[in-house]
Amino acid sequence: MKRRDFLRTLGGAAGWLALAGPHRALQAAETVDGLPRRPLGRAGVNLSVVGFPGLALVHHDQERCTAGVRNAWERGVNYFDVAPAYGNGECERKLGIALQGIPRNGYFLACKTKKRDAAGAREELENSLRALKTDHFDLYQLHHLVRTEEVKQALGPGGAMETILKAREEGKVRWIGFSAHTTRAAVEALRGFAFDTVMFPINFVEFYTRGFGREVLALAAERGAAVLAIKALSHGAWPAGMERTRRWWYRSVETPEDIGLALRFALSQPGVVAAFPPAFLDLLDRSIEAARRFRPLDEPGEKRLKEMAAGCGSIFLREEQQAAQQAALRAAEPHWPGCPYGVA
Repeated sequence: MKRRDFLRTLGGAAGWLALAGPHRALQAAETVDGLPRRPLGRAGVNLSVVGFPGLALVHHDQERCTAGVRNAWERGVNYFDVAPAYGNGECERKLGIALQGIPRNGYFLACKTKKRDAAGAREELENSLRALKTDHFDLYQLHHLVRTEEVKQALGPGGAMETILKAREEGKVRWIGFSAHTTRAAVEALRGFAFDTVMFPINFVEFYTRGFGREVLALAAERGAAVLAIKALSHGAWPAGMERTRRWWYRSVETPEDIGLALRFALSQPGVVAAFPPAFLDLLDRSIEAARRFRPLDEPGEKRLKEMAAGCGSIFLREEQQAAQQAALRAAEPHWPGCPYGVA
C-alpha cells in the first residue's frame, strides 16, 4: 500500500487513532503549504489542524479582516468557524466578504446556532447563510451548550435539531455538531444524537488541574465523533493583580515555545482533529507556525505543561458548578422520556 493510501485510510471509523509516543494523536492525512490536515472522523474531509477563529474579526475593519482570512488560507488553513453570536452578526458579515474569490470547495465553513427551538434555529440558519454568502454549511452546530435542559430542548420535539436535520435534507448542512462548555452538557448531547463533531475545551490547564475533558474525549471516541479543541492556548483565569495584556476573558500563552507546547497537548489527545487559538489574528499566525512543527507531546513537554498549569485558575469551573446545581434541582422531576433520534 502506498503511503498516501495508508494515510487516507486513517479517516475511516476503524482507523482514526494512531499511537504516537505516550499520547494517541491522529495522523495527518496530508500537508498543505506546510500545515498538516487531519481527517474529520467519518465525514471524509481533511481539516487544517489549526482552525480560523471567526470571532477574531470583531477587532478589525473589513480590509484587515479580508487580509487576515486570505493570509490564513494561503498558509494552509481551510477550516473557518463563525457564529451569529460573534459581534451580533458582524463577524459573519466580515467573513462572508473576506471569503469571496476563494473557491467554495477550497474551504470548510462551520457555523452555529444558540437557538434551542426549531423556529429560532431556522431563522438563524437562513440569516447566517445570507451573511456568509453561501448556499450551505459544511458543519452546523448547536452553540455553547451548558445545561442538560438545553440539550433536551434542542433534541426534543420542536427543538433545533428538527431544523438542522431538515436543512441537511435540503442540502444546506452537510455535517452536524455541537459546542459545549460543561461535561454534563457534552455527555448528554453525545448520548442523545449521533453527532459528527464535538467542540469542547481541550486545554492543558483544565486537563491537568482537574481532569476536565477526559470524559468527553472518551465518550466522543466511543460514539465516533471527531473532537474540535477550543481554548487550546488558555493559560487559565487571569490571576488577581496581574496586568491584563489583552482585553480578553482569559489569559493565553504567548511565546512561540509555549504556544507550541499548548498545541502539542491539544493535538495529541485522542480524536482531536483541529485546535483553535483565542480570537486574535496575531495568535492565529503564531499557532500556524507552531502547528507546522507539530510533533506528539512527549514526557519532557508534558512535565513542562504540568508545571505551567500548577496554581492556574479554571475558566470553566463556574459553569460546571452551575450545571451541577441545576441538575440537582431537577433530579426529582419526571425523567426525560428519551431522544427521538434513536441514540441510546
